[in-house]
Amino acid sequence: MKLHHSIKTLSALIIGLGGIGAAHAAGFQLLEQNGSGLGNAYAGSAAIGENASANYFNPASITLLPGMNVSAGVVGIKPSFKFSNGGSTSPLGTPATGGNGGDAGSWAAVPNAHFTWEVNPRWWLGLSVGAPFGLMTDYEKGWAGRYHSEKFSIESININPSIAFKATDTLSIGVGVNWMQLDADYRKAQFVPGIPTGAMGNPIPLPGGDLSAKVKAKGDAWGWNAGILWQATPDTRFGLSYRSKVKINADGTTTVDNRSVPSSIPVAPGMSIPNPVMARLPLGGHDAETTVELPDSAIFSVVHQLNDRWTLLGDVAWTGWSSIPELKIQNAGIPDSRLDLRFKDAWRVSLGASYRHSDSWTFKGGVAWDQSPVRDDAYRPSSLPDNDRYWVSLGAQYSFSKNTAIDVGYAHLFVKSTSVNNASSKEAGVLKGDYKSSADVVGVQFSHRF
Repeated sequence: MKLHHSIKTLSALIIGLGGIGAAHAAGFQLLEQNGSGLGNAYAGSAAIGENASANYFNPASITLLPGMNVSAGVVGIKPSFKFSNGGSTSPLGTPATGGNGGDAGSWAAVPNAHFTWEVNPRWWLGLSVGAPFGLMTDYEKGWAGRYHSEKFSIESININPSIAFKATDTLSIGVGVNWMQLDADYRKAQFVPGIPTGAMGNPIPLPGGDLSAKVKAKGDAWGWNAGILWQATPDTRFGLSYRSKVKINADGTTTVDNRSVPSSIPVAPGMSIPNPVMARLPLGGHDAETTVELPDSAIFSVVHQLNDRWTLLGDVAWTGWSSIPELKIQNAGIPDSRLDLRFKDAWRVSLGASYRHSDSWTFKGGVAWDQSPVRDDAYRPSSLPDNDRYWVSLGAQYSFSKNTAIDVGYAHLFVKSTSVNNASSKEAGVLKGDYKSSADVVGVQFSHRF
């Protein structure tokens, strides 16, 4: 009866995840797969085994959870990206017109749901549903960098069943499979040059202007993950986990609309003729496809029980972002679109501590250094004006009983001063200036053991 109730509860949580939104983290990876680890800046994530969300970070660590466990929560992320123009130019090489684009960041929610079941003293099953990748930047229309990007959004959903085996009293192993779906939405302005008087035999100037280009694509693929957990001493354990690359082929549509190219040209008072420039515009919808190889990642964690009150946690994590050197969108009947990214592999180091104040209250803290995959101003895209950041996190857990707890957490991300001098696309002009960036993250997690 308990198992039936647990599966029914988890099914309802999964259905509720259908509206996963995009948000910005290191690169566009989302660490925020629970709210309980947020207070420790996700230190010790592959070894903590605190609740059912352990299944995502290291399937082997679910062997720390007796019985059946359900955990669900939501993390809200508010990034801020404020651009200051420092000499951007248009595709013609003239000074770029338009404003700074406002704040390109906005609030987004990342929900999660997890379930584990101790089948017997040796075997465990787990299931996690979440959004491991996400990103959204949204600028004001007509801003100075509109030919680079006006909106870029990536949303994901990942379903991750796993199985774990307790080989000995101190060593556990776990493996899982992942089905991931990715949705992308990329919008920008496209410059259309006019034709001056006399050029190509034209007796009058033919005015140009801007088009709006929107790409929407969706795809899915499979990957896998694995991990080990070692209880080295009664007070110290280590966790090591790995998630594979996921290569997604996405299909969709590129839609081109006229924004400001005049449809007619005045030739005399009260008289006009159709603008011939319009005849060569690729308006309407066009089939589009792209391939992206999402990066693999690895986490090494340590958890040490210092005494009855204090628990110390640490993480070293690596993400293989070099799997994404570029993003190329192939379009039918119109030129392809290409973002030259040149991402580099990145590291993350985090340290945390938890203080058990009483049977009901535990307080958490953590710090982290999070390296960006974007290292060069010349290839920093306006769709991802990323840079290294530092986390400072605080959190608290309240236990209603030995089987039921709720966590809340908060982190502020301090981002290094970020400059951009991107001239990688002649059709987009040069985006030159500085970004002032930061992020606030809040989360809540409810966990229960049956």
